[in-house]
Amino acid sequence: MLNKDMSKVDIEKELEKMGDYVKIDYLDRLIKDKNLPLDKRKFAYIKLSEIYDKKGMFIEAAKMANNTALMTLIIAEKVKYHVREAEMYVKAGTFERVDEALKKAMGEVVPDRDKQNIYVQIKEFYKIQAEAHAKSNKRNNAVKIYEKLLQMKISDEERAAIKQKLIGLYESTGRLKEYFAMKK
Repeated sequence: MLNKDMSKVDIEKELEKMGDYVKIDYLDRLIKDKNLPLDKRKFAYIKLSEIYDKKGMFIEAAKMANNTALMTLIIAEKVKYHVREAEMYVKAGTFERVDEALKKAMGEVVPDRDKQNIYVQIKEFYKIQAEAHAKSNKRNNAVKIYEKLLQMKISDEERAAIKQKLIGLYESTGRLKEYFAMKK
């Protein structure tokens, strides 16, 4: 049984013996302990985010990443966890929440170069997820992501490549109106 007096290593060893849903239950109980030290609470949130991601529970994984970011004092780590939150929301397909997480991450950094790096990372998450959807025949999901990408700040080459992919997806999903509009 997990408790607040255990070290992170002991918690990790204990978790290895459990199934994923039991891990979630134990980690949830651990987090609810009001006297849990900050470093162990953060560790539990990170573990929960990983488990939820592995189980395909992306919205929950994003929430855990956000909680981790809120507990972190180091700016680089805050940005890292907000970017992870955005990645999980991309996987979940909740684009408005991706934008919120993106704003949180960019709000933590000052130099425009850092903001641009964050933006590029998020853009790459969209591309990766769109490709994954296209390969697994979830074409409508891929279309939504590619349409979202067209709304973002992207280069002319990226825009042309995305339009080509959209033309094929529109044709295969029977969206002829969009297909002919994009073809022009």
